[in-house]
Amino acid sequence: MHRPTLILMMRWPAPGRCKTRLAREIGLVQAACIQKKINEHTIAVALNLEERGLIDIQLAISGIATTKAKKWGVKQGVSNIVQQGQGSLGLRMRKQILIAQKQSVNNFGHPTILIGSDLPNLCHSELINAIEALKDHEIVLGPSIDGGYWLIGLAKRLVKPVVNWPFIDMPWGTNKVLEKTIRRAKLNNVSHFLLSEQNDVDQLEDLSPWQG
Repeated sequence: MHRPTLILMMRWPAPGRCKTRLAREIGLVQAACIQKKINEHTIAVALNLEERGLIDIQLAISGIATTKAKKWGVKQGVSNIVQQGQGSLGLRMRKQILIAQKQSVNNFGHPTILIGSDLPNLCHSELINAIEALKDHEIVLGPSIDGGYWLIGLAKRLVKPVVNWPFIDMPWGTNKVLEKTIRRAKLNNVSHFLLSEQNDVDQLEDLSPWQG
């Protein structure tokens, strides 16, 4: 199996450009500091796997110009930095998968995994589980407590060409996203695998993993 691309969907940690719900509770500057911390944690976990030869990293960022984004990414140890672009979350995710496939040495056809950067409990083992699961399943999902998912991984058949159904006409931001994704997978005769449940950092109570 070709080495998977791990796409990190990130927001630039500047006051007013990230964590808007959290900012209403703790302020713009504090929320941006939280975003910066979890961005760095996510990159550190991903770099560890890349150094072990398990993945290639693609950092997809929003809220900052391309030139500045690339300079920042290089400082973090990541060389492949692209803009998320416009549109719904689903359209931006699908766009990043297309970019990852086109950048591949063998072009289209290698497994691709997407995660956000709002995961204080993200660890190497869960990402390795996702990589392994894609050897036997066509779609891998990491359930979120809020009814969405923190990870989606697609195997070769779903990226050659890149399918539409996991990304188009989805109720993003609701508690129905995971349920609808699984239902669509079954309708398309696609085998799925569920990882452990995680919690995104969106509100003050979600910070409990970092509180004393």
